[in-house]
Amino acid sequence: MEKYDVVAMGELLIDFTQNGYSDRGNPVFEANPGGAPCNVLAMLQKLGRKTAFIGKVGQDGFGYQLEKALKETGIATEGLRFDKEVHTTLAVVQKKEDGDRDFSFYRKPGADVMLRMEEVREDLIQNAKIFHFGSLSLTDEPIRKATQRAVQAAKNAGIWLSFDPNLRKPLWESEALAKEQIRYGLKHCHILKISDDELVWLTGERDHDKAVEQLRAEFPVPLILLSMGKEGSRAYCGGQTAEMASFLNENTIETTGAGDTFMGCMLHQVLSKGYQGLSRQEMEEMLAFANAAASIITTRRGALRVMPEEEEIKGVLEYNGKS
Repeated sequence: MEKYDVVAMGELLIDFTQNGYSDRGNPVFEANPGGAPCNVLAMLQKLGRKTAFIGKVGQDGFGYQLEKALKETGIATEGLRFDKEVHTTLAVVQKKEDGDRDFSFYRKPGADVMLRMEEVREDLIQNAKIFHFGSLSLTDEPIRKATQRAVQAAKNAGIWLSFDPNLRKPLWESEALAKEQIRYGLKHCHILKISDDELVWLTGERDHDKAVEQLRAEFPVPLILLSMGKEGSRAYCGGQTAEMASFLNENTIETTGAGDTFMGCMLHQVLSKGYQGLSRQEMEEMLAFANAAASIITTRRGALRVMPEEEEIKGVLEYNGKS
């Protein structure tokens, strides 16, 4: 069977992103393929990696649109399931005045939540180098048990595990449940990508370095990647810490998918360099590459279908004297 670099599991949905106004002054929304795990895979595909997705969509127009988008992107779809009863999950993404995003989900339930344990293609996971997952597949049953089975399959096969909490508070029954399930992810990963907001929420500590120290005391994750939006990013590996400023782009229109683009680039480099024993210089180079890609995606609507090419990323690095 074909060997995959990264297999990801979780939500595949339609992001309705605002794209101007109609003649009557009503907001116009564009149906963009989305979902963090597949955004990560789409970036990896652009960098020449082989990827596969495990998840569920509705047997409806949006579900078929999403399947088509994955195939066009090159992401293997053998692990994609269709639900006859429950519709494809939808998210409405609106931009707040400060430029951040506000998510409204149509997911009570949505098809992504309906993936069952027995529908998980464990053979795909066993033939990968990295298994990537997030917390949206831990919010509800039956996908929570399906995710736990997938994680166990990865561990049994000695696969590297990568986790991104990607916290969306409205999707959780309570913050206590969110913390409990995100802690499950922290317990079972070698590579963690976490945002500054999530880090503060989880630890209650506003100093990022102290918060990471607190996290590592309980969960000795070998490689922690911290995304800080406009403030750039940091990486923590062993005793080494690295930081890289962001490449702010005056053409930024929205930040949807920026963290996923960053993560796709980091996993691409982890596949080459590993996740242990990285030097500060190696991590700085990795962060610069990932930050450059993230700055490009903020100038485009959607994410999955518009990931940057490697040459574009290198162009940003050269322009900023980082090549």
